[in-house]
Amino acid sequence: MPQYTYNVKDNVGKTLKGIVEAISLKQAIGLLHERGFYIIEIKEAFTSPLPFQSSNSGIKLSFNNLVHITRQLATMITAGLTLIEALAILRQQVNKPAIIKFISQIEDEVRSGKSFAQTLEKYPKVFPPIYLALVHAGEASGKLDVILTRLADNLEKSRDFRNKIKGAMTYPAIIVGGMVTVACIVMTVVVPRLTSLYKEFGATLPLPTRILMAASEFLLATWWLIIFVVPLIIVFLRKLSQTNLGKHILALMSLKLPIIGTLVRESNLVELTRTLSLLVDGGVPILTALDISQNATGNILFRESFAAAAKRVEKGFPLSDPLSSDKFFPPILGQMVMVGEQTGKLSDSLLKLSHYFETEAETATRALTTMIEPLIMIVLGIGVGFMVIAVLLPIYSLTSKF
Repeated sequence: MPQYTYNVKDNVGKTLKGIVEAISLKQAIGLLHERGFYIIEIKEAFTSPLPFQSSNSGIKLSFNNLVHITRQLATMITAGLTLIEALAILRQQVNKPAIIKFISQIEDEVRSGKSFAQTLEKYPKVFPPIYLALVHAGEASGKLDVILTRLADNLEKSRDFRNKIKGAMTYPAIIVGGMVTVACIVMTVVVPRLTSLYKEFGATLPLPTRILMAASEFLLATWWLIIFVVPLIIVFLRKLSQTNLGKHILALMSLKLPIIGTLVRESNLVELTRTLSLLVDGGVPILTALDISQNATGNILFRESFAAAAKRVEKGFPLSDPLSSDKFFPPILGQMVMVGEQTGKLSDSLLKLSHYFETEAETATRALTTMIEPLIMIVLGIGVGFMVIAVLLPIYSLTSKF
């Protein structure tokens, strides 16, 4: 369908630019007039003959923006507004030009007769599969307001959970970063000056001082090599993590680490059970829900386990059967799913499971931070103590000679 670039003024005199998709120029003008715009300029946009180029490919939306847009749409549609009215109001409330343009494109396509789900499918980098599947189900059942509300609730819970994990890890990361920075300054600035002083006096240096001086000399002689090698190691690990073998190794290592492994496992189970609960409650078929839920985790072991469970379900087995026999899932997951299947309340059981795993993840996070803080203090104390001894011992021996 042809696209037309426009330059218009809205009802408050604000100048707006964007792209509208329509069958003809006349229809494009009509769409803009329906939105209450005064048209300054409108012309057909240049479209590349290359089929793989898309005007939507460069659109990016942060997770927080997606949460806000979903919540506002859910609130307005629940209040009785039509989808087009809600999109028009949402466009006026946004301040960022890129997001205004993005919402305008969605609004234009919905006005031209496309369904909301079909429109969102053009932006796979913005809307995850679970989002698209639920919008499809909501439109098909006539309960888009209910689905968007559940989606907004789910996205907000996911955001809050991620923020809790990030917040708990921020303090240790800052402390470790500060320790490394101070150690580098001491080794490259302070120690070399003391070394030259000790050499002038020809003092016999104790072992801690010689170790500190050797480490300082090594750092000064090879700093350029370290700067070159560290990025290479990071790039190598990144490339390795993109391979199938690398994904399996990293996933297995993350699950085997003490405390951290528990946190990783519970965090993945939170996202999996919450996503599956939302999809099942939204009326999405179980096989489709299992297929989509795999994308809720970045851990390849959990994704493979869910894929294997989907194959068993496809053969007629209940979902609780493969979940109970899989070593990566705790026994409570299979037991609660079995209860949900027997009572016909699978989504409720999965939602309770997500709350349970979230509590376990928060407990693991507190245990990790409780363990890290004294560990950091011990390492910091040993490091500072070693440096003080290495610096003061030669000074003490020199003053005793005088």
